[in-house]
Amino acid sequence: MADQLEAPGPTGRRTSDRTGRERVCGLRERKKRRTRDSLLRVALELFTTQGYERTTVDEIADAVEVSQRTFFRYFASKEDVAFTVVSMVEERFLAAVRERPAEEAPLTALRNAVMWAWDSVGEAIEAVIPIELHMRTYLMIESTPALLAVHLRRSTELEDAMARVIAEREGLDVDADPRPRIMVAAFGGVMRLTGRMWGRRQDASLAAIREMTARCLDLLGPALAGDWRGTDDGTGAPAGTGGAPAGAGGAPR
Repeated sequence: MADQLEAPGPTGRRTSDRTGRERVCGLRERKKRRTRDSLLRVALELFTTQGYERTTVDEIADAVEVSQRTFFRYFASKEDVAFTVVSMVEERFLAAVRERPAEEAPLTALRNAVMWAWDSVGEAIEAVIPIELHMRTYLMIESTPALLAVHLRRSTELEDAMARVIAEREGLDVDADPRPRIMVAAFGGVMRLTGRMWGRRQDASLAAIREMTARCLDLLGPALAGDWRGTDDGTGAPAGTGGAPAGAGGAPR
């Protein structure tokens, strides 16, 4: 009985101390994550409602009830905040390209990777901000000249990384063989076009941009290699009819 009442030995105390420190560290990291996520959500809400240029760091910090110094502990600038979720999506896509089966042709690998990314990215985005806010942020970037310039530069950098991944998959020297860059440039152009087309639609959802991305990518090959006068535009109708049945306004060539 006396033995049972003895204080824990050194080993027991060390284990207890370590567990306590881990618990404190865990709480501290969760608090940091909550602060960062709050700053991100508030900043994007302000950017999309009152404008990126009109929003100040002080406004963002005040809304979260933290100091400006705390803001800069998590983000280097307003621009850094604006592209945080975009960067996450791009990283997931690039990782998906690297993981595609080696037997897939380059364009097929890129298409399957972007489809997988759109299928899986929703949960990752929602862990940080609402999907609807991410969609509004994308449109805000496209309509803000300062951010659009950064977006185009980032797109160029992403395309360079994609070209290197494709070249490595195909066993090519990306600096000696232009085909990986040509393929990625075409793919990137389709993706930018898809974003602009999606931005003009009323349905600003992941499902909508996924469907539009799939359709545009499926038209890439025919658009580059096909005879447009004798093939359809992806609607199943003969070229020149605009999707209308014969006799319903489609003038013959």
